Amino acid sequence: MNDGRAIPALGCGTYLMPDAAPIVREAVAMGYELVDTATIYGNERGVGEGVGDSPTFITTKLWRDSLGHDAALRGFEASLARLGRIDLYLIHWPMPSLGLFVETWKALVRLRDEGRVPSIGVSNFGADEIKAITDATGVPPALNQIELHPRFQQRTLRAFHAEQDIVTQSWSPLGHGMVFDDSRIGAVAAKHGATPAQAILAWHLHHGLGVIPKASSRARLAENLASASLVLDAEDMAAIDALDDADGRVGPDPAEM
Repeated sequence: MNDGRAIPALGCGTYLMPDAAPIVREAVAMGYELVDTATIYGNERGVGEGVGDSPTFITTKLWRDSLGHDAALRGFEASLARLGRIDLYLIHWPMPSLGLFVETWKALVRLRDEGRVPSIGVSNFGADEIKAITDATGVPPALNQIELHPRFQQRTLRAFHAEQDIVTQSWSPLGHGMVFDDSRIGAVAAKHGATPAQAILAWHLHHGLGVIPKASSRARLAENLASASLVLDAEDMAAIDALDDADGRVGPDPAEM
């Protein structure tokens, strides 16, 4: 990351996992080095319990009801109490309609400068919001976590991230499984003796993207982790690249919130 710290490329997402401790414990035992959570997921305490004393990298996110300088400081303290440790703290949504994301970012910069959290970043921010917080503080986010999958590839925003040395991390990396039945995904997967999910996750990794797929079972954890060793060639990458669709978004549009 642009702050000199490294973040694992492949992690375990915990969205819609109210009781996260058992699966996080499994993930850590299996070799996952990153677990992603958020205040709104309601499972930070379970994630902390699952990570335990391991050095697993922990990311969490500030919910939109804690935007604003002082509210953000309080939100961080509450998450820290539940997790025990935070390695990367993100603003979950910019909520441009509220006009609070710049002062919220100033609070995160303060937390970092005071040594409370090693790395700070954002989620669901567009280029304009990133420029605004960087101009206001001189501190760019280390990472932007955005919706990104074969049907919604965010190439313009990824190019901006590359120019600014900001890590792109994909949420909903499998796009709710929308392309699992696509013949092009199937061909890439069959060629490598892999599953469609593994082919897609390998595509993310080959593009230099961070990825945090959710898994609710040991089998799925193992399947996702194995994608890191899958080697795709240029033909495979081009086949998946061709699935991009400007209307492929499956989550909310951050600009309209």
